[in-house]
Parts: sequence; structure tokens; C-alpha cells
Amino acid sequence: MNVDNVKSQMRKGLLEYCIMLLLHKEPAYASDIIQKLKEAQLIVVEGTLYPLLTRLKNDDLLSYEWVESTQGPPRKYYKLTDKGEVFLRELELSWKELNDTVNHIANR
Repeated sequence: MNVDNVKSQMRKGLLEYCIMLLLHKEPAYASDIIQKLKEAQLIVVEGTLYPLLTRLKNDDLLSYEWVESTQGPPRKYYKLTDKGEVFLRELELSWKELNDTVNHIANR
């Protein structure tokens, strides 16, 4: 078994949740999302992020709006929809339960 593969799978499982947490705070441009994830040591590339954002939008969890940019073409800013906010609350509960379970097992 390859530990890097397991770590990668764990990160992929958390990526959607982390993106939604960021967008709960404020709408964001894809490059800003990538930068914030990198700052948190969760490295992701555009080839991973854009399909995930598209899937979340198609599931009506995200929406976007075009905002004029002073540095080039308009930028697409993503934000959570009302349905996305509800979904995020469900993810937060699941994360708390999972975290409590792992901590319980680790501290036994």
C-alpha cells in the first residue's frame, strides 16, 4: 500500500468541503480559491478545481457572477446558493462526527 495514494484520497475527500467553507465566507474567483487552498497546505491545480466547481454548480450548490476586472477580461466569482448553504451545514455535521470518531479511536 502506498501512503501517498492514501493521503491523496483523503485530500480529495476533503476538497469539496474546504471549497464550500471558503465560499461560505465570501464569493471567490477560481485563482483565489486555489491560492487559499495552497495557503492551507491543500495543494490543488486548475485541472482539478474547475471540474469540481462545474459539478457543484450543476448540482445547484454554487452559482457564479461575472465581475469586470481592471486587469483583463471579466472574472467568474463563485458563491454558495441557499441549497449550497444547507448542504454545507450537513457536511459540517458529518465532519464533526467523523472527527469525533477518529479522535475517540486515536485516544483510546
